[in-house]
Amino acid sequence: MDKNLIYAVDDEMHIRELISYNLESAGFQVRTFSEGESLLSALQTKTPDLILLDIMLEGLSGTEICKIIREDSSCPDIPIIMLTAKGSEFDKIIGLEGGADDYITKPFSVNELIARIRALLRRSQHPAPAVKKLIAGDIILDDESHEVRKDGQLISLTFKEYELLKLLMGNKNRVYSRSELLDKIWGYEYCGDTRTVDVHIRQLRKHLNDDSEQYIKTVRGVGYKWME
Repeated sequence: MDKNLIYAVDDEMHIRELISYNLESAGFQVRTFSEGESLLSALQTKTPDLILLDIMLEGLSGTEICKIIREDSSCPDIPIIMLTAKGSEFDKIIGLEGGADDYITKPFSVNELIARIRALLRRSQHPAPAVKKLIAGDIILDDESHEVRKDGQLISLTFKEYELLKLLMGNKNRVYSRSELLDKIWGYEYCGDTRTVDVHIRQLRKHLNDDSEQYIKTVRGVGYKWME
C-alpha cells in the first residue's frame, strides 16, 4: 500500500527536520518547505494527502496560504493542520476561520501530532457512507455530489465543515457535546480544548446566514444541535 504523502511548511530548519524524521519513522512520505510559495508550486504537480502549515512564515503567512488552497478547485478538500505559537488564541481562531481542519501548538508532542494526522486521514480517506440528500428548509446537502446549496446557491465548505454539517443535519434535534463532535468529526477524544468545534460552528453559521440560530442551536452548557 502506498504511503500517505505529507507536505510540511515551516521556516525553522530544526522543526522541519523534527517533522520529517518522526513522520517518516511513522510510515509517512514527507516533503518539507521553508516558505509558502514553494508549497504552492509543488501543489501544481502533486497533491499530498495532508498539509502541515505553520502560521508565522516569511512572505505569505500560513493563513494566506490556507485560503489560497481552499479557493483552488483542484484541491479544496486536502486536510490542513495549522502549527501555531503556544498560547496564541488569536492565531488558532484565524487559522481555523481561514479553512484549516485542525491546529496544534508549538512546542508540540510528536505522538499527538501523528495521532491527529492519522485521525484526519482516516476521516478524509474513509468518509461515512453517502446519505444521498439531506434537506432542511432552503438548505440542501447532496452527499453524492458533495455539494451544499442554500436558496439554490452553491456554498463552499471545507471538508470538516461539510462533515460537521452532514452529521448535524442527519440527526435533527440530537444534541452533540463538543467532545462528541471532536471524536466523531476529528477522530480524537476530548483533550480540554474545544475551540476547534466552536470556530467551525461559527463558520458554518456564517455560510448559512444563521446568526439567529434558526438551524444550528447552541444548547447552553452542553453543545449543539440541528433544529427540526
